[in-house]
Amino acid sequence: MVTPLIGGIAVAAAAYAGRYSIQAWQAFKARPPTARLRKFYEGGFQSTMTRREAALILGVRESTPTDKVREAHRRVMVANHPDAGGSHYLASKINEAKDILLGRTKGTGSAF
Repeated sequence: MVTPLIGGIAVAAAAYAGRYSIQAWQAFKARPPTARLRKFYEGGFQSTMTRREAALILGVRESTPTDKVREAHRRVMVANHPDAGGSHYLASKINEAKDILLGRTKGTGSAF
């Protein structure tokens, strides 16, 4: 008498676990796509920007190809553009980072 009861409980538990797993997987697949940024750049800016700092600002490696640098610049500028409520200072630093990684350094740095 006890064995069929335990078997029934085990089957019911497996069914509930399977149902929950399917619902969780569907919710995971239905979530909106997000940018795969690992971590934002923390800290202030250095007086003269280095390649390392430029790569950290754009979220790429220092040896990233130019097309990926432009793509990262576009992605970061969309989020921080002054016309969309972003900061002019941050926009100038983002542009400076792109210029440094592409090898087009201008003068002494940003406009600020």
